[in-house]
Amino acid sequence: MTLSLPDAVTFSDLSRNPRAVAERASRLGRVRITHRDATDFYLTAAEREDQRDQTLTTASRLFLALMKHDPGARSLLLAMPEVFPWVRHLTVDEVRAFTIELVSALSDAAELETDSVTQEVIASWRATARIKADPSQYRDASTATVGDFGPVQVWP
Repeated sequence: MTLSLPDAVTFSDLSRNPRAVAERASRLGRVRITHRDATDFYLTAAEREDQRDQTLTTASRLFLALMKHDPGARSLLLAMPEVFPWVRHLTVDEVRAFTIELVSALSDAAELETDSVTQEVIASWRATARIKADPSQYRDASTATVGDFGPVQVWP
């Protein structure tokens, strides 16, 4: 088998020797399958994925319970700058809104298997913080506009 990463095999390796790749995935918990002409994917042991789902569900339920018993979500709000240092560029109300939106997205990921929403929430709030961190960008973004300004630059 050709290995590019310690936990990766090529799609060709999977095609040529599926048993060895499956055994490796079973032993490691998961193996990344790299593909030259498509996106990579993981071959994952079902037990590991089930445990991951249970862990996410437990964490999201814990966060939701914290928010129900603490309307201001003080504990979560205090943790946000440590987890997301860029929130220092957001107002207190924006951090609270981000926290609520993030916990809701985590709940959806756990209960509805909508994983991409969580990363979208983080990316959109990070983009807001990025603009607010630069006074000239924030001033430009806050100014009313008229017309079409052409294509938008997408940030990673």
